[in-house]
Amino acid sequence: MTRKDLMVIPSPLGSLEAYVHAVGQVPVLTFEEEKALAKRWQQNQDLMAAQQLVLAHLRFVVHIARGYNGYGLAQSDLIQEGNVGLMKAVKRFDPNVGVRLVSFAVHWIRAEIHEFILRNWRIVKVATTKAQRKLFFNLRSKKKRLGWLNHAEVTAIAKDLGVAPETVIEMESRLSGHDASFDAHSDSDDEEAFRAPANYLQDMRADPATSLEATEWEDHNTDRLRAALETLDDRSRDILEQRWLADDKLTLHDLAAKYNVSAERIRQIETNAMKKLKASMEA
Repeated sequence: MTRKDLMVIPSPLGSLEAYVHAVGQVPVLTFEEEKALAKRWQQNQDLMAAQQLVLAHLRFVVHIARGYNGYGLAQSDLIQEGNVGLMKAVKRFDPNVGVRLVSFAVHWIRAEIHEFILRNWRIVKVATTKAQRKLFFNLRSKKKRLGWLNHAEVTAIAKDLGVAPETVIEMESRLSGHDASFDAHSDSDDEEAFRAPANYLQDMRADPATSLEATEWEDHNTDRLRAALETLDDRSRDILEQRWLADDKLTLHDLAAKYNVSAERIRQIETNAMKKLKASMEA
């Protein structure tokens, strides 16, 4: 596989169909090819070898991510997080153990997807302890019917998953609940609109003192941001401005073409610049 071949995989955040088709065209590695590439990465930190390992296993990430369709999150985001787990697995993979990379990577791929779902599925966290996390990803499959669990079902699930019955009941309640809307929906009736939490808060937007304070605080933060940007080198500053501050924002690939480097390199520069910017503004 040549360097040119390695750069044609589109992002899952673009056309998902095109991405799935593209990763499906990457040949599956034989055991010998996989072991040789893994040794090149382990012994020489060969980035091309690591990239080939990642690309050859992207199809498996898609397969795993499709198993998490029931949480209302974008499939492209799940795949993206799974890809992060795959890269972590490649970094830690030891070819001398004798197992295939896909078997080793499953744990890392699922772990990243699980963390993403728990961070984004609800504003209020539904699973914060180890037992709750186990229930979060298993309770739906354990339920045999719609409706609330009865005592026998709660006991059976608790025993099967090794958690307390009270934890099963609490998690079922959390999963069955709905997020309350802060503002009333446009099609809400008068009674529902009246009960919306937003109606019980004092509106401070017309207070001149509050408006002045907000304006001065915004100006202060703008000045700090401008000063922090000046501490960056020209390329880093330009990348941040084009990515976040410009009216017509540029993509990673646009900036990669501008500076004649890879999109991944632009992402690394952007990440480092963000860290420096944050440190400078917190100083």
